[in-house]
Amino acid sequence: MGSVARLFHFIRYSSTINHSLNVPFRWRSTAAAAAIAKPSTQHDPQSQENRKPKTGILMLNMGGPEKLDDVHDFLFRLFMDRDLMTLPVQNKLGPFIAKRRTPKIQEQYSKIGGGSPIKKWTTMQGEGMVKLLDEMSRETAPHKFYIGFRYVHPLTESAIEEMERDGVERAVAFTQYPQYSCSTTGSSLNAIYRYYSDRGERPKMRWSVIDRWPTHPLLIECFAQHVLNELEKFPAEKRDDVVILFSAHSLPMSVVNRGDPYPQEVGATVQRVMERLQHCNPYRLVWQSKVGPMPWLGPQTDEVIKGLCQRGKKNILLVPIAFTSDHIETLHELDIEYSQVLGEECGVENIRRAESLNGNPLFFKVRLIIGRGERRLN
Repeated sequence: MGSVARLFHFIRYSSTINHSLNVPFRWRSTAAAAAIAKPSTQHDPQSQENRKPKTGILMLNMGGPEKLDDVHDFLFRLFMDRDLMTLPVQNKLGPFIAKRRTPKIQEQYSKIGGGSPIKKWTTMQGEGMVKLLDEMSRETAPHKFYIGFRYVHPLTESAIEEMERDGVERAVAFTQYPQYSCSTTGSSLNAIYRYYSDRGERPKMRWSVIDRWPTHPLLIECFAQHVLNELEKFPAEKRDDVVILFSAHSLPMSVVNRGDPYPQEVGATVQRVMERLQHCNPYRLVWQSKVGPMPWLGPQTDEVIKGLCQRGKKNILLVPIAFTSDHIETLHELDIEYSQVLGEECGVENIRRAESLNGNPLFFKVRLIIGRGERRLN
């Protein structure tokens, strides 16, 4: 069965279950301009055509604050999420940490345009996906996408309420994280479970789930395209010496050691991308965004950049391999903290960052054919 056909088979017959950055050229990132410079012209997902959808697709993600005033509530929900992290006396320590970190995180968001573009990109991706589905799978049409963020509005619970009000018959919980982790996708799926269990009611919709898609051929093709596009922007005489750093969000070792599959699935994505690129350049898998003194999955991205420069490897390409849309970890951590500040300190010759998948039309098609990984929710 062809890949497109597989997705439509999945949807039809799934188990029924009740700034542009002003920096020198060697640091310039096309991703930053793509994510920030253009204002969103997309419709809000909740204002799609006023029609009763037969199939609702709930796009699950962490989300990001759209404006500086949203930062505190975003952090509060994040530090109170026991699926993401477990803190001693979390009910007291979580709010304290959120309040203490708010000014610093607000400053970071102010440097990337005052908010996260992740809702804009998710909206664009959802619109492209349902348009194709409506054209190619009329039996399950009309389709409507819903955004379910964990830590900012629209929250997952609010999205489910709207799906119920819309009279959705089939619901697909679709994680926007290619690689599964209990702290990301698992947290979102638990939110769906709690929504119904707290109310003591069974879902009116028939739920299915897509919880991971780390090695899907079209996903790999998207990443490979973006790597090749950015490699072409290095000086020709330096291109073969570029070290590709695939950077993913790190996890505490306490999470890794209890069997979370995320590191292995990220590694599988990297392996497939390099196979597609025929191992054209040296590469490493590195990890970013460590917080606090506890052991985290490594090596850390910044430490690897320092080590490469010390060994004379000063042409570096950063590839966000676990992030499909731009947000604070790409636009600030990779583009500013590492590419600008650290790059200057280390004497990097050329450091670039591959654009996130964002609005790549091929990425819309990825979302049509990832019907593998379905399991029952109820």
